[in-house]
Formats: sequence, structure tokens, C-alpha cells
Amino acid sequence: MAFSLNKIMLIGNIGKDAETRFTPNNASVTSFSIATTHGYKNKDGQWTNETTWHNVVAFNLSDFVKEKLVKGKKIYVEGRLSKRDYEKDGVKQYFTEVVTDSSGIILLEGKDDNYNPGNNTSQVAETSSDIGGSTEENNDLPF
Repeated sequence: MAFSLNKIMLIGNIGKDAETRFTPNNASVTSFSIATTHGYKNKDGQWTNETTWHNVVAFNLSDFVKEKLVKGKKIYVEGRLSKRDYEKDGVKQYFTEVVTDSSGIILLEGKDDNYNPGNNTSQVAETSSDIGGSTEENNDLPF
């Protein structure tokens, strides 16, 4: 059995406000672009910055996240690369994009802007103290 991996992780700035549309099955599809910058020294010894633009497509994002995807925000995106092609005026066009969902997006700027669906530690801590009491009282549980 062959094993393969298609995973991309990006940290960059959103290039334009996110646009959301809906499929015939009423699933939301949100599109936006991210700019990443790579710096290197050229032959003259001067630092050069090279910007690369990445197209991102995210499925079924919450309204909270969609509102925060605005131009200039720093963001972390994790997903997979997808390549599509289509024909326009008899010429085949190729389009590469990053496909993700809400679990692959973390907003990196501002206190209230941080959105990390995989990080529920504060919610878990509140829940366990509310229902379980202290752990010393529950030492006699068999599990």
C-alpha cells in the first residue's frame, strides 16, 4: 500500500476581503488570497523580498470567521493543494489553490481575533470544574 501526503502550511497576510458563495447543496465556499514573503540576499549582497500569492478556498466557515477574513490580517492556513483546470477562449488555464476548512484557519492578530477551533483548553477547564468537582474527590472511580 502506497502512502502519500498532501499538506501545506502558510503564514501570511490576507490580500483581499474574503468572498463567500454557496453551492447548490447550500454549503458555503469562502475564497481569499494570502501573500507570503521570502527574503534572501541577492548577488550584490542586498536583501531582496519575494512575495508569493496563494489562493485559498475554505468550506463551511462560521460567520464569525468570515467576518474576520479582511485585507491585511495575519493568518495561518493549513490545508491541501488542489489543482484545477478549465478552458477559456480555447486556451486551457490551470489554477492551483489551498483547500481547507475551519479547523485549518487561525487568525494571528489581536486579542479577540484569535480563532483556533482545535484549542478548546479554556472551555474544557471550565467544563471539568463545573461538573466533576476536584480530582481528589474522584480518585475512587474505576476509569
